[in-house]
Amino acid sequence: MKVRIALYLDLIRWNRPAGWLLLLWPSLAALWIAAGGFPGWHLVIVFTLGTILMRSAGCCVNDVADREFDKHVKRTANRPVTSGALSVKQALGFGAVLALLAFGLVLTTNTVTIAWSFAALGIALVYPYAKRYVSMPQAVLGVAFSFGIPMAYASVQANVPLQAWVLLLGNLFWVLAYDTEYAMVDRDDDLRIGMKTSAITLGRLDVVAIVGFYLIHLGVWSAVVQGRIGMPLWLAVMAVAMAQVVWHGALIRDRSREGCFKAFRLNHWLGCTLFGGVVLAYL
Repeated sequence: MKVRIALYLDLIRWNRPAGWLLLLWPSLAALWIAAGGFPGWHLVIVFTLGTILMRSAGCCVNDVADREFDKHVKRTANRPVTSGALSVKQALGFGAVLALLAFGLVLTTNTVTIAWSFAALGIALVYPYAKRYVSMPQAVLGVAFSFGIPMAYASVQANVPLQAWVLLLGNLFWVLAYDTEYAMVDRDDDLRIGMKTSAITLGRLDVVAIVGFYLIHLGVWSAVVQGRIGMPLWLAVMAVAMAQVVWHGALIRDRSREGCFKAFRLNHWLGCTLFGGVVLAYL
């Protein structure tokens, strides 16, 4: 039983919380902006638990979809589904249970949020297969990983205004930045097996593009948030964020696997910084 539990925890990357934190910070920030301050514990709990559950369900689907490719990639060859330790049926069944639990949380919100949750699920299911046909599948992931933003607005306002889509667009560029760093780790393996990624598409422009994606992300969110907070304080938040962008640029400059993977894993601190700035904005 202990071995079986360990396999399921490995399947959902339980020991690597950076993945769900990347989804959580922008969703919580959107909740605060939509509510004009603290949105209440109910929505904070719903979005926190829902994010963890849906990210875990997404791992199940992703590992099933990529199991034949993952056999040829150093970093993923020992994943439970790829290695055969868990069957496709077991992984999909577990993912379905997690998704249903997340949907149960959504049912405690409102009809608009429930309706948008189906769109979020559809995009999440499409992404694993986009890597076979789209030159920049990270853009599809960007939409999937940013969909907590319009859902946050829907849960607070029973409406998804233009501002939510602007924030989603800004967040999409952040996903492009960090998932291109992630793709740089596996670039050699992906080239060999014919997988499409932004790291391959961008080629030698990858580092410059990543820094540009970060700057667009920070610029869009600043345009939305800075009017809510004193300029000196917001400049301090941006200074902390920009310092992280510079650090990431230094980590990925030589395109080493270790540096790129470290940069990817540290991205949740950038999200935490912006969330902290948003909370300060509405105190």
